[in-house]
Amino acid sequence: MNTYRLLTVAEIGILKQQGCTADDWNRIKVADGFLPAHVDNVRFSGDIQLGVFEREFELPGGLKVHSGISHATLHNCIVADDVRIYNVHNYIANYEIGSNTCIENVNAILVDGVSSFGNGVKVAVMNEGGGREIPIFDGLSAHLAYVLTLYRHRPRLIENLQKMIDDYAREQSSAMGRIGCNVRILNCGSIKNVRIGDFACIVGASILKNGSINSNEYAPVHIGSGVKCNDFILSSGVEITDSTLVSHCFVGQGCIMGKHYSALDSLFFSNCQGMHGEATAIFAGPYTVSHHKSSLLIAGMFSFLNAGSGSNQSNHMYKLGPIHQGVAERGAKTTSDSYLLWPAKVGAFTLVMGRHTKHSDTSDLPFSYLIENATESFLVPAVNLRSVGTIRDAQKWPKRDNRKDPNKIDQINFNLLSPYTIQKMWRGIEILQELQRISGENSEQYIYQNCRIRNSSLRKGLALYEIGIAKFLGNSLISRLETATYDSLDEIRRILRPDTETGKGEWSDLAGLIVPKSEVLKLLNRLEQNELSLEDVQACFVDMHRHYYSYEWTWALEKLQLRWGKTLEHVTLDDLKHTVEEWKHSVVALDKMVYEDAKKEFNLNSQTGFGVDGDAEQRYLDFEQVRGSFESNPFVMAVLNHIREKSALGDRVLEHLNRIR
Repeated sequence: MNTYRLLTVAEIGILKQQGCTADDWNRIKVADGFLPAHVDNVRFSGDIQLGVFEREFELPGGLKVHSGISHATLHNCIVADDVRIYNVHNYIANYEIGSNTCIENVNAILVDGVSSFGNGVKVAVMNEGGGREIPIFDGLSAHLAYVLTLYRHRPRLIENLQKMIDDYAREQSSAMGRIGCNVRILNCGSIKNVRIGDFACIVGASILKNGSINSNEYAPVHIGSGVKCNDFILSSGVEITDSTLVSHCFVGQGCIMGKHYSALDSLFFSNCQGMHGEATAIFAGPYTVSHHKSSLLIAGMFSFLNAGSGSNQSNHMYKLGPIHQGVAERGAKTTSDSYLLWPAKVGAFTLVMGRHTKHSDTSDLPFSYLIENATESFLVPAVNLRSVGTIRDAQKWPKRDNRKDPNKIDQINFNLLSPYTIQKMWRGIEILQELQRISGENSEQYIYQNCRIRNSSLRKGLALYEIGIAKFLGNSLISRLETATYDSLDEIRRILRPDTETGKGEWSDLAGLIVPKSEVLKLLNRLEQNELSLEDVQACFVDMHRHYYSYEWTWALEKLQLRWGKTLEHVTLDDLKHTVEEWKHSVVALDKMVYEDAKKEFNLNSQTGFGVDGDAEQRYLDFEQVRGSFESNPFVMAVLNHIREKSALGDRVLEHLNRIR
C-alpha cells in the first residue's frame, strides 16, 4: 500500500524543466519512490495523486515504451503505479486510473458532474411508444428483466423493483470515474461518464458516453474501431467492434456485436450475437443471433433465436404508431426474407418461413413449421421435433457459451424437452383433438389462431407430440433409476418418491431459466412485500436453476401417474416396464427420423453445383471431398451412436426390472 507525500522543491524543478505546469503544485501528491523522470509536458489541474512509474510496456511489433505521463492534461485524477498516459489531445478529468493501465492517443476522458455510469437508464424495450421501460443496471439478469418487462399487471411489484434499481444507481453515482487495472485505451475519441473495469481493451472507439464497461480479468471486454456507445451497460466478456452503434442498451455476458450492427433501446442477454443488421426495442434473451444485412429485429421478445437473412418484423400499422409487439418463444428460427406483422406469438422451436400478417398465436403448438402459402399462414405441428437442425441447435448452444466469468448472471437451461415444452405438447394434443372433434376427422383443413392446418399435418402432429411426451417422461424415469440400487418394488417406489413438492402445475421460461410458475409467484409475492434485495432476487434465480432436476421429476411423476392411471403407491412393475419400452421406442423413432432428415443433406439435389466441369462421378467425388460421406459425418455418427447407447440403456433398466419378483 503506497503512502503519499507532497512533491519536493527539487522534483518540482525537474518537472518544470520537462515542460510540466500546475495550477497549484501543493495539490499534487506522489507515492514514496516517485521519480519525475518519466513525466513530461503535462499540465496538472486540481487535486492530483501519482504513483511510481517503473514498468515498461511492449507494444505490438516489439516496440518498448516506459510507463509515465507525457503530453497530457490531468484534472482531479488519481493515477496508480506503472500507468502509461501518452498524447491526450484535450484532457483527462475526474478519474481514478488503476495500475498497469495504458492510455494513448485519445481525445478526452472525463466525468462531467455526478454520473451513475449508465445505471438507471430507462430502455423502452418491446414497445417503442413506452410503457415497458426497463431501468438497466450492472447486475441485470434476463430473468429479472423478463419480470420487469411482462409483469406490468402487478404495479406494486414493478414499483418496488424500479425503486431498488434506482437506489442501486444512486449508490453507484459519483463525480469521479474509474478506469481499472491493466486496461488498454488506444486511439480513441471521446470517453465521457464511463466506468471501465479491469483488463478492458478499447482500441479506436469513436464515442463512449454514460455507461459501464464491466470487464474483469476472467472475461475482458473488447471495444474496437469506430464503435459508438451511449447510455449503456456492457457486461463481462462482451466484444463490440467494426463501427457498431449501441444506444440505450444493456449488453449481457459473452455477447458479440460487430460489422456495423445498430442497436437502439434493446436488451441483449448472454451469448447474443449481432452482425450487419439492426435491432430496435427488442428483448434479446440468451443466444439471440442475427448475422445478416437487412435483417431487422424490432419490438419483439426472443431467445435462442436464429434470424435468417432479411428477416423482418413490423410493429406499426399506421394507426396509433409503433405500439405493437410480438413474442418468438425459445428456439424459434426465421428463414431468409421472412416477415411477421406484430402482434403475433410464435411457439417454441418453430421455424417461420415466408410472410405472415394474420397475427397468429402458435405458442401452444411448439416444434412446428409456420409457412406462407398464397398469403395464408399454414401451420405444420410438431414437425420440427424430427428436424436435424433442431437437434443440432440444442447440441451447439452449450458448446457456444462464450461466458468466461465465474459469476454467471443468467441461469440458462439448454434442455430441448422440459416441463415447459412438454406441457405445451400436452395442450397441443388437446387442441388438435378438439379441432378434429369440432370440424370432423375427415376435414381437409382446420383453422386455428388465424392459421390453417392440413388434415395430414394434424395427424402427424398428434403422433409426434405423443412420441415427444413419451421420450421426456421416460428420460425422467430412467434418470431416476439408472444409477440407483434396488431389489424390490417398494425400494423402487422409495427411489421414485419426489425430493420436493415443488414442480407441480404450470412452468415458465423466464428468458432462459425454466422454472415452476409456483416458484415465480412466490418470488413476486415476496418482492411485492419488500422482503428481498436485488442480491436476494439473483440468489433466488440461482437456487431455482440449481434445483431444476428435482422440480422436473416432481412434475414428470405427476404426469406419469396420469398416464398410469394410478398413484406411485399402486404402480406395478408392468407399468414401469411399459414406460421404459415406450421411451425406448420413442427415442429410436425420433433418432431415425433425424437420421433420415440428415440424409437429405447428401442427396443428389444437395450435390448440385459440385464437380462443375465434369460428369456425375466427378460431381460425387467433389462433393465427398468437400462435405465428406454421409456415413462418416460426425453428426450422423453421433445419431447412430445415440440409438445404440439409449437402446442399451433401456435394455439394462428392463433387465434390472425383470429380475425383481
